[in-house]
Amino acid sequence: MTSDDNDGRQAARPRRGAWPTALVATLYALAVAIASAVNRLPSATDYVGSDNDDIMRLVQVRDLLAGQDWFDLHQYRLGLGDGTLMHWSRLIDLPIANLIAFFRLFTGQATAEAIVLTGWPLLLIFPLFAGIALAAGRIGGRPALHIGLILAAVTAFSLNRFQPGSIDHTNVQLVLMVWIIALLIGPADGAGVRRDRLAAGMLSGLAIAIGAETTPMVAVACGCVAIGWALRGKPDGAPAMAFGLGLAATVGLCFFATVPPSGYGTVTCDAISYGFYALATFGGGLLFLAAAFASGRSLSVRLAALAGIGAVLGVSALLIAPGCLGNPLADLDPLLQTFWLAGVMEAQSFLAVLSSDPGMIGFYYAAGVLGVAVCVLRVARGDRRGAHAVVLAVLACCLLIAFVQIRASTFANMIAIVPLAGAIADLRQRMHARPKENKASLAFAVFALASVPPAWALVGVSIPGATQARVGATWSSTAEETVATSCFSAAAIAPLSAEPAGVVAGTSDFGAPVLRYTGHRVLSAPYHRNQGGMLTELHIGLSNPRQAEAFLRGAGVTLVAFCPTDTQMQLIARSEPEGLYAELNAGRVPSYLEAIPNGGTPLRLYRVRPSKDGVR
Repeated sequence: MTSDDNDGRQAARPRRGAWPTALVATLYALAVAIASAVNRLPSATDYVGSDNDDIMRLVQVRDLLAGQDWFDLHQYRLGLGDGTLMHWSRLIDLPIANLIAFFRLFTGQATAEAIVLTGWPLLLIFPLFAGIALAAGRIGGRPALHIGLILAAVTAFSLNRFQPGSIDHTNVQLVLMVWIIALLIGPADGAGVRRDRLAAGMLSGLAIAIGAETTPMVAVACGCVAIGWALRGKPDGAPAMAFGLGLAATVGLCFFATVPPSGYGTVTCDAISYGFYALATFGGGLLFLAAAFASGRSLSVRLAALAGIGAVLGVSALLIAPGCLGNPLADLDPLLQTFWLAGVMEAQSFLAVLSSDPGMIGFYYAAGVLGVAVCVLRVARGDRRGAHAVVLAVLACCLLIAFVQIRASTFANMIAIVPLAGAIADLRQRMHARPKENKASLAFAVFALASVPPAWALVGVSIPGATQARVGATWSSTAEETVATSCFSAAAIAPLSAEPAGVVAGTSDFGAPVLRYTGHRVLSAPYHRNQGGMLTELHIGLSNPRQAEAFLRGAGVTLVAFCPTDTQMQLIARSEPEGLYAELNAGRVPSYLEAIPNGGTPLRLYRVRPSKDGVR
């Protein structure tokens, strides 16, 4: 499944006098980066993104800069006991930490952080647009290249992930997936094809190492390479070998560079570990061997070799990492399912969104569905079949995941730009060829608008319910604090800094800001590896004041933070009217809690008084 169509290669060739693709992509990216900065920075109240993950990434980077071991991913101030072992890759920490360390040579810590956190997501727009330009140009020629960049500009401008302050790994993953597709849909013959496949294999290995979210998409991309080799044989032999070698070598390098020797035999499903390392190196190595020895054999032999590779990988997955074949959050405690995961928007399913906020269905799914439809039609017509087959496979995988968890819709919307750009370019050409035909003009206009996710979000405003607020969050152009988020601001948390270092109990969204602004430990933050701490905090909020005191003292809690407008707190208070959070919400403070002046912010802070025997 590689691009084997001559018309696709000719279409991608720029006309004489046209600007180089890299320059065009750079100019588009520069315009979007400047627009995002101008739109966001004047009204920004903080240099860190609004997502908890952005804050926690900064905390992890700070710990690394403060001397925490490269291989040690523990967040020692999160949860119970010895802390929480995080699953985020140091490969994202490394460039951010180095940039902060560099700017610290010339300025203070806060200014250095502000410079890097502002610039990092904006810089990622440049490789993103370069990948989109390459992919769209290869699949639809020069007109599709420009249309793809326009679609990318609107999409990136409307995404939190490419706004100043966003340092979560999702933006890097989006860039990697776009480039993997761009490299796989290039011409199947020619001097550059081995280079493209090698680079695609290396980027696939890097994507696996950075985060497990893209692993299914990468697996599908690998399958496309393997199937393409089996169908084409010798012409695809060397490229397939290059891909397999690049994949296996990169995964191995990242594994040994980021996993401590003590963890070499550990299998985890949310980060690079022995499971992903073994399966990726098996797959890449077996593809390399099959392409080396069977490329000149008959189709039946190649298909048998492909089936053998699939069987080995299937058995290996069952033996090495059987728990990773399902939903990693399926075994989450029911309390966490109800009071935490159910409120995480990106973890909602299609049916949940359809029930709670139907106006956003188009924003999350329409572009991906249109992209799949375009790919299916192109493949059926034999129009640049190989390229569209690759995009179809990866895009369909994204959509399937998005129907379970909408976080994957971000990848679907971005990847869908590639086939949609080609389709819009064709409709535009037809419109110009028939200037007096209204149907052609209407088809172009409607399809172009339907290909833009934010357009669907604006349509959703007309639907009653929570959509209006969601659209405002989608267009992350302003960062004005609401009453709820002001509980988590530096000013609100400042009184905690004056308290002796201790343990803070508060809802999960409160955890990361406390770690950022203070030296305290927190019980809860919204990360699935911290189930013990989150469950303890939930029991504190749901239990009556007397039982809650036992949980507080048992966990060594010294401070309680209570935000009346926090969504999780309100849910807990409604669910248990006699619980501690309901009592605090009603203004009834038990005797073992002592109020701390809050400086006029909505956040309520309490000290846990020592018990009669002197124990907190």
